[in-house]
Amino acid sequence: MQEEIENRTVNLVITTTRLTARALISGYRKFEEHRKQHAAAKAAKKSQRPTGKQTVQELIGQNQGVTSIDIAKTDLRGFEKYARNFGVDYAITKDKSGDVPKYLCFFKARDADAMTAAFNAYSAEVLKRQKAPSVLKQLAKLKAYVQALPGRDKIKEKERDLSR
Repeated sequence: MQEEIENRTVNLVITTTRLTARALISGYRKFEEHRKQHAAAKAAKKSQRPTGKQTVQELIGQNQGVTSIDIAKTDLRGFEKYARNFGVDYAITKDKSGDVPKYLCFFKARDADAMTAAFNAYSAEVLKRQKAPSVLKQLAKLKAYVQALPGRDKIKEKERDLSR
């Protein structure tokens, strides 16, 4: 009972030089106007469909075709970048049914072209990354080359002098 009374309690602060009935009425009207605006904004936000990364239930609840693929854990960030750019809604879930857990990506887009473009751009980046030479391998080759150069002294001697 006390909680219901507390939930219905409203604090209304009015700054005025003279407290009259007219001032109270105008303050109450402004409060009602604010409350209606707040309720309308809340309803608009609730009716707006989610975009981008979301849960599987939200994705399926939009009553459009949903497709899924297996992806590796390491590639999640790269895929998310392209999905946001092309407006693809997606949900990533972990499938624990096997010995090795798999990651399933459920996705949908307004048109198939956006989805294909997102996956083409993502796969192009993955291929580009695989074809790029490893910096560590290049560094190892350069180290071996520098060590093989003739005339390089491997022993460095320091002379210490006691005179001041």
